[in-house]
Amino acid sequence: MSYARPEAIVEPAWLSKHLGDPNIVIIDASFHLPTANRDPKEEYVSSHIPGAIFFDINEIADQKVDLPHMLPHPADFESKVGELGISENTHVICYDTNGSAMAGMRAFWTFKVFGHKNIAVLNGGFNKWTKLGYPVSNEFPKTKLVNYTCSQPNPGLVTSFEEVKENVKKKNRQFVDARTAGRFCGTEPEPRAGLKGGHVPDSKNLAFQEMLQTDNYMELKSANDLRKLFMERGIDPSQPIISSCGSGVTAAVLYFSLFLIGYDTVSVYDGSWTEWGSKEDTPVAKGPE
Repeated sequence: MSYARPEAIVEPAWLSKHLGDPNIVIIDASFHLPTANRDPKEEYVSSHIPGAIFFDINEIADQKVDLPHMLPHPADFESKVGELGISENTHVICYDTNGSAMAGMRAFWTFKVFGHKNIAVLNGGFNKWTKLGYPVSNEFPKTKLVNYTCSQPNPGLVTSFEEVKENVKKKNRQFVDARTAGRFCGTEPEPRAGLKGGHVPDSKNLAFQEMLQTDNYMELKSANDLRKLFMERGIDPSQPIISSCGSGVTAAVLYFSLFLIGYDTVSVYDGSWTEWGSKEDTPVAKGPE
């Protein structure tokens, strides 16, 4: 079975033929966990897909809260994205240096939250692009300031802390945690200091890596394999789902995977474990599901 929304994912071969297209803007949304000791912006400066601009999820974010890369307010998103030369009609292609799963899909979700329609993810990301021998650049593209308007936002794609608290009580939605099993169980330390170990009670654990072909440039698995995976884990794609992770980045892999195979049932808990695990009064479960 093929993807229900094939337009949401593009291959390097397709993108290579469309480099320089004035209607397309390529964004490098690379991000790394604090423990990686890597600077994605420096890596972008050194090497990126020709014409790509850097989409900094820590900068295009709400700067007034003490949580990492939380969604910006609509007016701030409009301003920042307009500065990158992106209008609401631009065809945006997202990638990162980890198969597009480490913030490329977060960027896709962010644009969808603000109502952007023509957007896709580069399958396999920058690693696949370079391994296949496509060109790279260290030149900065010139951007032209344009007006961006969030005309049809989708607030239902975002879940708040209060909504998660309510869901713990009422269990109206499935809650899926995309962190590794060790972090989910509370047996591995969190990459951010000061967080409790464990998970939101009654969560299901599906590490984001399990949705990817880890031996093939971190490409997404096939539609059939994704459906089988969800079924095996007791996740019903047809019913509402809250997706969470460490800080709201890899939670977007579940959102994108289900969107790609035809479901609009996923909302991302933006604060994720960084928010939940930092509060003294939040209930926490440990061990497996």
